[in-house]
Amino acid sequence: MIHVPHFKSVLETRLAELEARLRRIETDLDATPVADFEDRATERGNDEVLEELGAAGLNEIRQIRAALDRVAQGTFGACVDCGEAIDEKRLALVPHAALCTACAART
Repeated sequence: MIHVPHFKSVLETRLAELEARLRRIETDLDATPVADFEDRATERGNDEVLEELGAAGLNEIRQIRAALDRVAQGTFGACVDCGEAIDEKRLALVPHAALCTACAART
């Protein structure tokens, strides 16, 4: 049996971490640009990395919020495709997993 309160706590903690990271990324991206041309080129490269990290973070945040919605609805731990239970080992690795291993392998 899946211990839902544990996973809810894990999801909420990860959500808070990601939201804090996104705030730092936004702050870094909004920073005043440097005047030196070479430094600006380096900064632009860094900004691209930050933007990619931000996009990945936003995607994970969406998945975590969906998982927390499933917790609230009482469906957390059930595959959204087939309805079978998601293995607890999978949830331990990917707490926001919406699909069981079999359904995830098909996508």
